[in-house]
Amino acid sequence: HNIPVSPVYDDVVQLWANSNTGYTPTLIVCYGAASGENYWYQHTNVWEKDLLLKYTPRSVVDTRARHRTMLPEKEYENGHILVSQSCKKLADAGVKVNMGSHGQLEGLGAHWEMWMLGQGGMTPLQVIRAGTMNGAEYIGMGDQIGSIEVGKLADLMIMEKNPLEDIHHTESIQYVIMNGRMYVSKTMSEYGKDNGPHFWFENSKYGEYYPWHENGNGLMQPKCHCGRH
Repeated sequence: HNIPVSPVYDDVVQLWANSNTGYTPTLIVCYGAASGENYWYQHTNVWEKDLLLKYTPRSVVDTRARHRTMLPEKEYENGHILVSQSCKKLADAGVKVNMGSHGQLEGLGAHWEMWMLGQGGMTPLQVIRAGTMNGAEYIGMGDQIGSIEVGKLADLMIMEKNPLEDIHHTESIQYVIMNGRMYVSKTMSEYGKDNGPHFWFENSKYGEYYPWHENGNGLMQPKCHCGRH
């Protein structure tokens, strides 16, 4: 987690830069300020993310995304963005800043974390390193994972858009190569096959008391249980 004091000054930057200590701020649950995840619920329609809904029950997404808390922008500027600016200072001083998404919001939370590091001024390449090589080295596995090199595990994410041009393009993952096999992100099926998983919430009977779970019209119309209808 982040230290709950920001901004950091040169004494902290120098202390950190002259040690072998990394920093995993986890802005999505920012200490000492509003959690960074609130920013994305406020500024984006999370319930419209098709890929998220493909793998997460609608009820889980909607109860948090539709019923969102709205904060003044200053709360974010003086909150996770200020902490993120400290991350930029540390990264520029050679400190390995790592991405930690805390498990918040299936899949999408990791992208939010990278985007928030970018909000503080880190370049797209610095952010990508925070999500790959830095973390691998931090846990002592830099010789096995974290970058594309001979002798390392060849697990890859293939994107449709270049995140070096816009860090928000990390969300455009099209394929994942894992253990020598390529999978389609939209179905989790192995490339060229129809063997993706099926989830309990895809059952046609799911959410029968709330038709909006199935037809996506956004209207909550629970059945009446009074016995007269």
